[in-house]
Order: sequence, then structure tokens, then C-alpha cells
Amino acid sequence: MPEEAVAEPPRTIEDLRALALSVGRDEAGFSLGSKAHDVFAKLVEAPEQSAVRTISELADQFGINPSTLTRLAKRLGFEGFSDFQAVFRKAIADDQQYFYSRQAGRLMTTPSAGGAEVEVFERLARETAANVDGFLGQLDSATLKGAASLLASARRVRIHGVRQFHSLASFLTYGLGMVRSDVALLDAPRLGVAEALSQLEPGDVVIIASCAPYTRSVAEVGRIAAANGQSVIAITDSRSSPLVPPAKHAFFIPHASSFYSNSMGAYVVFCEALLNLVARELGDKALNSLAGRERLIAEMNIEVG
Repeated sequence: MPEEAVAEPPRTIEDLRALALSVGRDEAGFSLGSKAHDVFAKLVEAPEQSAVRTISELADQFGINPSTLTRLAKRLGFEGFSDFQAVFRKAIADDQQYFYSRQAGRLMTTPSAGGAEVEVFERLARETAANVDGFLGQLDSATLKGAASLLASARRVRIHGVRQFHSLASFLTYGLGMVRSDVALLDAPRLGVAEALSQLEPGDVVIIASCAPYTRSVAEVGRIAAANGQSVIAITDSRSSPLVPPAKHAFFIPHASSFYSNSMGAYVVFCEALLNLVARELGDKALNSLAGRERLIAEMNIEVG
């Protein structure tokens, strides 16, 4: 017996993104296979590509048959892929919203006037700018405000990322610790994440960070923390990420670039802006914390010059 399609398909990119999240959290009232959900998530994360590429080009990009995209569209309630793609075309009709994405695309196809060595830097800088533009197009004020409020008011904040994302976790820990107390890497003393999680209470916040290929243990920390009553904030790359289901708030940062690993530039920009929001939420508390830190640095004669 065939599965029923969605009665009323989404007609805005925002609604499509919300549906992709709901499917990943098993809240949509219907399910997609893991591959179909992954493709759906990638389509809504890059609407400018989804709008202009043919069904064959998109299928080649995702390594699937074009018929899979047609079935996905109909499963979501659309008459066919063209009807589905019309939502993306409408989303990019406003030239201003996607101006920078198109500019970045043009720049990446323009040869550099400098030498080969300089071109490596110029190309990565342009790619990072495109990634920043990619996450800006997905930001939601209510989600940002909710995350900043949690990070400002929670009794404890613990941050977890491993491998390459350990550096991002450390940066977030340092920056957030400048404006509020009781912030730490989840397993700073290296006693194990189980021991670290056992010391947290309901209402504490756990930030988890990873992108494809995802680290299984980071997703598991998010799942267990949410089950224990902690509020989870995920910093990841896709609505199909395993970090999303347990997260109260999730943010999606692209990382496509010529760097031989996942590019972290856009992630750092996002975290700096999020820290600014937390500092603004804290107000005088943040200023007092920074002043106290400066006083200690001066008293201990830490800085030179």
C-alpha cells in the first residue's frame, strides 16, 4: 500500500526548512528514508542551487537517480519535481537576498591576478565568504534569541566537540567564559564524558558541534544530555545531521571549500556573533565580568606591551 503524501505542501523555503527539521525529529507525521531525508536537507540548505540546476544535475550531485527526486517531491505533497522546484525559484527571486551568493559564485570562476600561492588564499577567502552567506540565509531571530538567552541564564554550560571541532569547542569555552561563570569543556579533566554528564543538572546547557562526517560520540552526548534534562544546542551543517534530533536549538553552517578538511572559517564567524548576542543579553554582568578579568590580567602582569 503506497504511503500517503503531505496534504498541503509547503510553499516557502522557510516552511520547507521547518519540515526538514520535523522529519528528522520524527515530528512530521510521516517519515522519509535516511537517504531521502539527507537529500531533502541538502536541497533546502542551498536554495540557489536547487532553484537553477536541472533535476539531472541535482541527481548527479547527490549520487541518486532523478526519479528519486520526483518521488521525494510527491512524498512532500507536490505534483512533481517542477512544482517542488518552484518554491526554491520563488525564494531566490529577491535579488538582494541572494546577491552575495551569486557574487561569490562569479568570483570563484574568475582567475586570480596574483601568483599561484596568493590564489590559494584568495580562493579560500571567497569560499569562506560564501559559507558565511550560506548560514546567514538560514538564521532565525527567535532561535538565536532563545539560544543566547539559554547561554546567558543557565547555571552551567558545557561544550563538546572532538577531532577538528575540539578547537571550536575550546574557542567557544574561552569566549563564553569571558562574560559569565561556570563554562567549561564537557570533559576538561579527561575523566570521561559519562562522568562529566553525571555532574550536570536539568536546565544546564550542553553545546555540541560536528559536521559530516559526523563523530558518533558527539551525537550520543547530545542524545544522553537531552534525556537527562539538559538543554542541547547543536552547531552542525545539515538538518539531516544526527546532532539535530536532541537539540532544542540547531544552527547550520556550510563548510564547502578547497581546504583539504572541513573549513572552519564560517563556524568561527558564527560563534563570534553568537557570543556577542550572549554578551548583549547579559548586559552589565558581561561588562563586570570583563572588567574583573582585565583587573586580574593587570595584577598578574600577564600581558606584554
